[in-house]
Amino acid sequence: MEALINQFSYGLFFWQLIILLVVIFLLGKFAWKPIVNALDEREQGIANALEAAEKAKLEMARLTNENEQLLKEARAERDVILKEAKELKEKIVAEARTQAQYEGSRMIAQAKEEINEQKNKALAEVKSQVSSLSLDIARKVLNKEFEDQGKQEALVADLLNDVKLN
Repeated sequence: MEALINQFSYGLFFWQLIILLVVIFLLGKFAWKPIVNALDEREQGIANALEAAEKAKLEMARLTNENEQLLKEARAERDVILKEAKELKEKIVAEARTQAQYEGSRMIAQAKEEINEQKNKALAEVKSQVSSLSLDIARKVLNKEFEDQGKQEALVADLLNDVKLN
């Protein structure tokens, strides 16, 4: 360090000072403005990016709110649709139950009517067979009774006595 102080020259100092000023002037003229402009542009770009990010954040918040609102509306609409579907289902079930009861009652009445008809037919057939059998039995009994000519004449006489002439 002492060697440097002993070798100090005012002429060399002067020229180094001039060169330093020229370098500072040239740097200020040709390099610093582009660097400063680049830094300004970069700063502006960062500011723009921050502003865009803030706008995007606000837009995202707005979209989130809209989505939540749409979701609420969709849920409300879903609830209404489910409620209507449930009411419709209950109405259809009630109508089907009423229709089934009506059809059941109608079928029971129809079955009773058919049973009565069949019962009446059967009774009529039984009566017809009973009368036919009774007639057959009566015919056979009368044939057996009228085989004797004396009994026939006695019966005719009894019947003629019962007949009243006016």
